[in-house]
Amino acid sequence: MAKLQYQGTGRRKHSVARVRLIPGTGKITVNKKDLEDYFGMEIVKREVKRPFDIAGCPGKFDVIATVTGGGFTGQAGALRHGISRALCQADRDAYRAPLKAAGFLTRDSRMKERKKYGLKKARRASQFSKR
Repeated sequence: MAKLQYQGTGRRKHSVARVRLIPGTGKITVNKKDLEDYFGMEIVKREVKRPFDIAGCPGKFDVIATVTGGGFTGQAGALRHGISRALCQADRDAYRAPLKAAGFLTRDSRMKERKKYGLKKARRASQFSKR
C-alpha cells in the first residue's frame, strides 16, 4: 500500500526545491541531511519552519526535500515556498488562507539582473573622466 504524501515545488532566485510532505513527527530532511546539518544559521532554519507555525501544524508532517541551485538563503526561500504549496495540497481549506495572508504562496520573482555589454556589471559603468 502506498504512503499518503503531498508534493510541492518551490522556487526562489536560482534555487529550486522539490518537497514531499508525509504525515509524521516533524522531521525535516534536505538533500539526505538533517535540517540542522544542512543549514548552519538559525535564522535560515527558522524561515524554513515558518509555514508550519503559521498554518498551525508544527510536528504533523515529515519533510523530504531536494534543493538545487543558488545560495543557502535562496534555497531556504525555495524550501519555504515548496512546503507552503505542499501544505495547501494537504488541506486547502485549513492552510491556504493563513499562508496566503503571510505571502508564502507567492513566488518571489526577483532575480539577479544580467550584465550588459559596455558595462562592468549590470548597471555599473567605468568611471568617467573629462580629460
